[in-house]
Amino acid sequence: MASASRAAQNDPLERLAARALELTADAAVIGLGTGHAATAFVRALGAQARAGRVVVGVPTSEASARVAREVGIALAELDGTTLDVTVDGADEVDPQLDLIKGYGGALVRERIVAAASRRQLILVGSEKLVPVLGRRGRLPVEVIPFALPLVLGRLADLGCRPDVRMVEGRRFVSDNGNVVVDCAVAPIASPATLHARLRAIPGVVDTGLFLGTADTVLVGEGDMIRTLDRRSSI
Repeated sequence: MASASRAAQNDPLERLAARALELTADAAVIGLGTGHAATAFVRALGAQARAGRVVVGVPTSEASARVAREVGIALAELDGTTLDVTVDGADEVDPQLDLIKGYGGALVRERIVAAASRRQLILVGSEKLVPVLGRRGRLPVEVIPFALPLVLGRLADLGCRPDVRMVEGRRFVSDNGNVVVDCAVAPIASPATLHARLRAIPGVVDTGLFLGTADTVLVGEGDMIRTLDRRSSI
């Protein structure tokens, strides 16, 4: 057990999760994000739940719901109640704490749960920090299957070089029954403008551009954790 504990202390995601637990100690209803960092938090929160903490989770995906059930976190659906906080990961974070999300395919539910929360806490490694969104060259877009031919053409017209996401030879299907298209992008000069143009295409449900949603970002940098706050980043 001692060796397992030491291994957890040396795991960057475990350290991020532990710090996130400290920052959300008073939260009773928490949005549970999707992805490696968010899963580490869910597992850490589950240990507290099993030890007696009273907390309810609202998952952003079926995957995060499965993990939450495995570790003993009570789950609820959105019922109009404002969540205390959502803890999630991101695929890119710029200096203004704007994000690209959706590499895990849960972008629509992640946005909905974040919008229902008082604040959004993001957990990332330092490799996710970028000077300009789009630096990693990929922007996910969720699309209604019926509209896919139209959307692919419009995305191409915008220079987004769309590629339908495939998993094991089949189209990836989101928890909402939609297709995810990964757009090959260069660094994005105006994320807000691009987001608006993409959302205006009939059949586009949402994009991975999360602008102005993150309140705090915890960044794992080696053995250290850096806290970025939106109020000091604007």
